[in-house]
Amino acid sequence: MLGPASPVPPPSAEAPSHILSGGQAMAPEKLLEIQQEFTREWAGLWQAASQGTLEAPSDQRFAGEAWSASPAHVFLAHAYLLSARTLLKMADSIEAPEHMLNRLRFATMQWVDAMAPSNFLALNPEAQRRLIESGGESLQQGVANLLSDLRKGRISHTDETSFEVGRNLATTEGAVVFENRLFQLIQYRPAGPRVYARPLLIVPPCINKFYILDLQPHNSFVRFALEQGLQVFMVSWRNPLAADDDGIQHADWDAYLEEGVLEAISVASAISRQKQINALGFCVGGTLLASALAVAKARGEDPVASLTLLTTLLDFTDTGVLDVFIDEAQVLLREQQFAAGGVLAARELATTFAFLRPNDLVWNYVVNNYLKGQAPSAFDLLYWNADSTNLPGPFYAWYLRNTYLENNLRVSGKVRACGVALDFSSLDMPAYVYGSREDHIVPWASAYASTTLLRGPMRFVLGASGHIAGVINPAARNRRSYWVREDDHLPADAAAWAGAAQEVPGSWWNDWARWIKSHGGRLAKAKDTLGSPDHPAIEPAPGRYVKVRAV
Repeated sequence: MLGPASPVPPPSAEAPSHILSGGQAMAPEKLLEIQQEFTREWAGLWQAASQGTLEAPSDQRFAGEAWSASPAHVFLAHAYLLSARTLLKMADSIEAPEHMLNRLRFATMQWVDAMAPSNFLALNPEAQRRLIESGGESLQQGVANLLSDLRKGRISHTDETSFEVGRNLATTEGAVVFENRLFQLIQYRPAGPRVYARPLLIVPPCINKFYILDLQPHNSFVRFALEQGLQVFMVSWRNPLAADDDGIQHADWDAYLEEGVLEAISVASAISRQKQINALGFCVGGTLLASALAVAKARGEDPVASLTLLTTLLDFTDTGVLDVFIDEAQVLLREQQFAAGGVLAARELATTFAFLRPNDLVWNYVVNNYLKGQAPSAFDLLYWNADSTNLPGPFYAWYLRNTYLENNLRVSGKVRACGVALDFSSLDMPAYVYGSREDHIVPWASAYASTTLLRGPMRFVLGASGHIAGVINPAARNRRSYWVREDDHLPADAAAWAGAAQEVPGSWWNDWARWIKSHGGRLAKAKDTLGSPDHPAIEPAPGRYVKVRAV
């Protein structure tokens, strides 16, 4: 896998060579049209530069005062942007199957972004000015930052010394009340004297750590839920290491459903003494949760009264840019790699996700950390993002084939798990389905597609911003906005829903709070102790599992 500062995508995203060698190529007339357009724009650019009328481009990579103060660098930035647009047009014009064309676009974008003049000390006037003004200290510090990141095997996005899980992250009071080889279950202390009898179980993604939902008091979704009078349980997935010898390296999809989600539901139900609980799944956690509930339904069980899905894929027809990484050859390779068990390294996933937004998550930090010698600022969300997790290889291989490659989960009865056929249409409990409008990992229309698979009464809400920032939008700040249809009508087409949706200022958390409380059951006195005689408190939250760092 690539190192932290590598300018190219993983091998699976490279352009298929036969597209470029004549098997499938660009139509000559289209190539001529692109060349002529480039020539016209280049002539206009040169004329503007000669007349002194060329202004700095609006691109944030070239927005600094040092760029605008240098006509030569302004011209360089415009020349780069023109060349970049032309290369991307050429990639878009290749006559090839859509899947191959997407790969070519992605690979071209990676090279285009990597070649930006801002990424090179010799071409970046801001970095050069800083070098001179600091008497060379910025270069010395930049080299030190680079060497430090090389030792870590990744780019530093934040000041990691400013945070510690359990000290100033994931500090909501609670206790671990159950654990097995896959997860710990945290029960949080109620925030008030009375709580809704039916608890909320949160199933986060196992490819990241749960505390994205419990960062700091001011932006903790867990704390917000407690303040609404909910009893809250949280699944804290274990971070498997290559040295672990308790069988976790052989854990597959069935294990995560049976020993993971269904076990967590059972324990939360037992501790709260409720036949049914409310359940929330985030991202891959939502896919796991829905699959586990389909298993329960196939067994004649109905353990959940309501279902919340946040930026979750059940239908993988459109997976956005992630599609470029998945094909039969890649999945077969992973299946062979993990046939006898093993662990997918967190670094592989982290690098892949970083190169989905290379300018924001790679080159921005190359410029600031290494060329300018700046220390990254403290940001809790970026600290969480760097705290990646490994995955059991068999789980990962099953997930790739049955979701991203073959999209089997959406077809009733096509997939068997835990000995039964999965059927999402059997899920008839009330559901709250959320998507983020600018999500590049779970396109919002794909999140909306879950409404065509589930069968209970549903409410779909579209939030502003992206995959993480859209979800972590604290109600107290009341920022951004969200879109709803108050009649909760859900046409099959996502665009039709959006056409009649109304924008509401503020956080979607408040809308969800009203909805979830309607499924909370009666209000009862909050218990003074956490756990139960059968499930006593093991250790204080956030527990041991979340503190294990990937190596």
